[in-house]
Amino acid sequence: MSTFKAKVFVTLKPSILDPQGRTVERALSHLDHGNVSGVRVGKYIELTLSGSRAEVEAQLKDITENVLSNPVMEDARWELSEELVGA
Repeated sequence: MSTFKAKVFVTLKPSILDPQGRTVERALSHLDHGNVSGVRVGKYIELTLSGSRAEVEAQLKDITENVLSNPVMEDARWELSEELVGA
């Protein structure tokens, strides 16, 4: 059995307004970073999972789509890397 580290990134779909991103963009502008635009705020989640790669990928897909994100409003992607034993 292998252990994997998953990194999940969840962001609002481009068609969904992002008031938190807009607030950050305004704050940056007030702090003399007026060249920054299009700020979008999302979520980053790390998980450690054990099992075969195929099992973990299937489980991670289910967790990402049904627990960590709302597929109607959000896009989600994940990265998976195998943890080295003893690392």
